Amino acid sequence: MSENAELDAGLLDAYSRTVTAVAASVTPHVASVALSRGSGSAVVFTDDSHLLTNAHVVGTGRRGTAVFSDGSEAPFEVVGTDPLSDLAVLRVRGTAPDPATLGDADRLVVGQLVVAVGSPLGLSGSVTAGVVSALGRSLPVRQGRAGRVIEDVIQTDAALNPGNSGGALADSAGRVVGINTAVAGFGLGLAVPVNATTRRIVDTLLVEGRVRRAYLGIVGVPAPLPDEVAERTGQAAGLRVVEVVPGGPAHRAGLRAGDLVLTVARERVSDAQGIQRQLFAEVIGTDLAITALRNGAMVDVYARPVELTGE
Repeated sequence: MSENAELDAGLLDAYSRTVTAVAASVTPHVASVALSRGSGSAVVFTDDSHLLTNAHVVGTGRRGTAVFSDGSEAPFEVVGTDPLSDLAVLRVRGTAPDPATLGDADRLVVGQLVVAVGSPLGLSGSVTAGVVSALGRSLPVRQGRAGRVIEDVIQTDAALNPGNSGGALADSAGRVVGINTAVAGFGLGLAVPVNATTRRIVDTLLVEGRVRRAYLGIVGVPAPLPDEVAERTGQAAGLRVVEVVPGGPAHRAGLRAGDLVLTVARERVSDAQGIQRQLFAEVIGTDLAITALRNGAMVDVYARPVELTGE
């Protein structure tokens, strides 16, 4: 065997060892779940038998059965769902395996190895591997007439099939960094990231069973700040307002299409997620300070968000 062939074989062995180790550590924490009108996968994530899955896997169902990789079965009830993040929490009645270790998707880099574990086509404990193909993707979701974009979705080429939804996307250390949510096309899978924002959503589902969100009524895209403003503020980008919903909180506050939003609640924003991170229940009905750049001048307004409804 040539030196290059030996090197290639060594790298392949290292890759195989990593995938094998991740599969062994993650698979016991992933269940196949079945409800009256759907099925998918779910990940045990607490010591008291809570599972994390996709809201679209649960749908309107309230209970079902979980089957773990060792063949054990347990009934579960739906604790809460949040269609606008495509996340749902279940609780097993009885004993579930120990929880998986959750990671932080904000630390991922393109090209990094990831392993998907789920139950495609009802086949529990299925494992595929690939890389992080892209970060920062957006996934539009709806609840009734309310729409939202899940930001920073993970794109991977790890093979995903129907039934993988709700399963784990893990890094090379076996930490769950995403919940597989969609098959976007051949060789293209998407996962909701596990990060500070989604942890907050999950914590709210555990306590309240739903997530109340505030609504401003603006649509925006990331845009760079003019050089002189960037130098003065130390901020490179903001959110360019493309549309202001007539009669909405942002419209009543005086925001206009073309404004470049720099801060919301005194926190810098450079994309839609920067605003969405501020729009949880506690700011509903409060005065939210917004600073924007308009025609070269700084403008400060106060918007009073209302509750986002799905009707």
